[in-house]
Amino acid sequence: MTYALPPLNALRAFEAAARHLSFKLAAHELHVTPAAVGQQVKALEARLGVQLFERLHKQLILTAAGQAYLPGVSEGFRHIAEATSQLKPSGTVLLQLGVHGSFDLRRLDLAEFRSAHADIGLRVLQPAGLHELVEGKVDLLIARGLSRHPGYRCDRLNEGSGLGDWLIAPEGTADCPEIVSFREWLRALPAENPLANRRPRLVGISGS
Repeated sequence: MTYALPPLNALRAFEAAARHLSFKLAAHELHVTPAAVGQQVKALEARLGVQLFERLHKQLILTAAGQAYLPGVSEGFRHIAEATSQLKPSGTVLLQLGVHGSFDLRRLDLAEFRSAHADIGLRVLQPAGLHELVEGKVDLLIARGLSRHPGYRCDRLNEGSGLGDWLIAPEGTADCPEIVSFREWLRALPAENPLANRRPRLVGISGS
């Protein structure tokens, strides 16, 4: 059976824009420009012969056709993601961690993490920032700042308000097993350790 499918990039652009009701936020999630998202959606509408969005001043609204189309597209992506996650390739899963330049890596006990998670090949890029995360050079990032980034899950590593260290991962991959393992590792670092003031502890989530 041959499936009559629109281009995958156009479907991704539509699905992300429909979830966010924003070309800008969809572009941030997909690591492209808002203009690129708009062009992909426009091309999809032309291919399908229907209008998917009402483009109002500073507002994006799904048409009836868009509302009807979205659940099936989202479900299709979910099935693809689930099928992909069930694959068990041989060898080690590579996890690339970016860290800002002033962060002391000794806080993370990375040697112990690697020993406890032999199935995860952890590589560290330092210094690294949001630019490297957006470009896909790293899978998750420890960044310094206030950390409110649409399309990303942000977990604070230390208590308090204002500037701090955050673990940041794209929402689309934030629940991948290797990222979950690293997040749980940070949570499990013993607060009662004599070096506790040098250890990170996830204390909250900043969503977008």
